[in-house]
Amino acid sequence: MDEQVHLFLRETGPVLCLDIGSGTQKALLARPGQECGNWPRWILPSPARLVGQRIRELTLLKNGLWLYGGIMGNGFLDALRGHIAAGLTATATEAAARAIGGVETVRALGVTITESCPATCVPVHLEDFSPGFWDSLFRLSALPQPHMILAAAQDTGAHAGDERQERMKGWDALLAADPDPSRWIYPQAPGSMDRLRALQSKTGGPVADTATCAILGALCDADVVERSFREGITIINAGNEHTLAALVYRGRVCGLYEHHTDRRELPLLLEDLRQLRLRWLPAEDVHASGGHGTAFGEHCEAAGSFAPTYLLGPRRNLLSGHGRNIAPYGDMPHAGCFGILHGWAQARPHS
Repeated sequence: MDEQVHLFLRETGPVLCLDIGSGTQKALLARPGQECGNWPRWILPSPARLVGQRIRELTLLKNGLWLYGGIMGNGFLDALRGHIAAGLTATATEAAARAIGGVETVRALGVTITESCPATCVPVHLEDFSPGFWDSLFRLSALPQPHMILAAAQDTGAHAGDERQERMKGWDALLAADPDPSRWIYPQAPGSMDRLRALQSKTGGPVADTATCAILGALCDADVVERSFREGITIINAGNEHTLAALVYRGRVCGLYEHHTDRRELPLLLEDLRQLRLRWLPAEDVHASGGHGTAFGEHCEAAGSFAPTYLLGPRRNLLSGHGRNIAPYGDMPHAGCFGILHGWAQARPHS
């Protein structure tokens, strides 16, 4: 483990690292004075999956529901649609409606906005992080409470325009400001990132996008970092919902690509990656095919072709034979957790 991480843990105490995806949430408790192989870790259903399961239970019981709480991942949307299609009552607060796209969006689905729970409905709480759950887990497991929480979730941001295009504009801005991905961890979530702000209001610690943490996780692998200082490399994270590709040279990001994992067949994805490496792939073309787009930083001719490719993510086997599988510290599922830990240890402000 990097000496900066050991120093950070000695100064801070136990740190809970969370990587909240669409299907699962990964967590590890980094503890000072222990080898990382002994750190407790978990792979659990994502909070959105748990909400979706609760909605399906209420549908089977033919109960109405009332969504309340705050912004979180919207992976429960199909369950909500099924509930409404069954002719059952669905209501929500304005704050909860923002988890699905806003008041007008949920009204179009058939959801009634109300700030109090109707007598015929069962309340369903929306949140990406439950302090009570984690407090109980640590007590029952005889583990120390964390002194800091580092948490990541995908945040498309609150924008008036198309959220996919606006997300890529956000990456463009980060690449222009500083291509070091460790600098993309926020001590204070930006005002436009409602989901990360809601998450930070519960955790109290630094937050980041899951894409940032995937890149940083790959760079925890010493071979990957060393190769990036000799020539440009491509890091691909094939997630349950989204596929991210990052062009990296000397530990800095030169370009990004995002698409929906199930919406791009392998031959088309490989062609996208070929054009990405050549910087020939416009964001508009990716957007037109249903993806998020591309973003490019400063061109560096010395990086070469970015041909060496490293794969991680739960669906990386979709790209089998087109890169080398990596598992930072022998643990691929927790790469994002290691990534945000390493990144913050490196970039955190020093007093």
